[in-house]
Amino acid sequence: MKIQEIADLAGVSPATVSRVFSHHPNVSAAVREKVFAVARDHAYHPRLSAKQRNVVIITPYTSAYPVQCCVEMILMALTRELPRRGFRIEVLPQDNQERLDRIQFCAAAAIGAEPGDFARWSDRFSVPLVLIDRDARTTVSDVYLVRSDEAQGMELAIADLYDHGCRKIGCIIHGKPGTGNADIRRDAIRASLRKRGLPCDDSLIYFGNDGEYLEIIGKLLRKQVDALFCPGGSGGILCAYALSMFNRRIPDDISLIASEQTFFSRYGTPPQTTLSPDYPALAGAVADVIEARLQGRPAPARTVLPYLLIPRESVRTI
Repeated sequence: MKIQEIADLAGVSPATVSRVFSHHPNVSAAVREKVFAVARDHAYHPRLSAKQRNVVIITPYTSAYPVQCCVEMILMALTRELPRRGFRIEVLPQDNQERLDRIQFCAAAAIGAEPGDFARWSDRFSVPLVLIDRDARTTVSDVYLVRSDEAQGMELAIADLYDHGCRKIGCIIHGKPGTGNADIRRDAIRASLRKRGLPCDDSLIYFGNDGEYLEIIGKLLRKQVDALFCPGGSGGILCAYALSMFNRRIPDDISLIASEQTFFSRYGTPPQTTLSPDYPALAGAVADVIEARLQGRPAPARTVLPYLLIPRESVRTI
């Protein structure tokens, strides 16, 4: 199908169709939706311009978001990788998405956003959207997933603690059930503990936000845990503070693995063993999807990358 045919069916000019597919800001929402509807009905996918090199990075709009530290490190990796491949970047808070209708861009990447927030993406835009650090059972056209392997990461951390002699591991998963990756992590942690014959009941696995860590760690210490695993958020900092309040030393009294925070984990006392997404690999996978679509090549709907364990001094040696 040619642009002229799309224009005839939509009742607009070929120039208007071209403006719609290039996301020109001076096109009404009604005309845009009409053109996209015709294109979908006839399975038409416009060829993206290789000259258009603007990528929008959509970020959470509140610093209280459960994965804010992860967001910042993913953003740092993207701002290194995408310009290296010749892309220009615009960072857009998620609550300012209406700006997308007023700018021209060849792709977008959303960090830590829920797939449901973009269920109508292909109704509005004809460019790829990459969701980073999230999973979904199904994806819509032109929406791609790039994420870390949560099950592999949780297994990696539990295995390290077990191999170092820990036999009662308390876990605090940052966030709340039903949000982000919290449920996936809980299920993977339980499976990993159960596989080793370790206790894995609800009295040892909690969900929590920043202000709840001190109370939760008090409960876990009363359960006489010998290790803490705290994926997500600022768990490493919060655990170190809470344990100091209970006069417990890391790793002499209790071992700790948390999520990597570039500007704290390695400089803690002691430096913390951490679980970290492979941020450069995530950014590279995002760029690969965008480049594939610009070049008319198929891109994988899902890209899942392994976590990295960074061993330091917060896990006791046997």
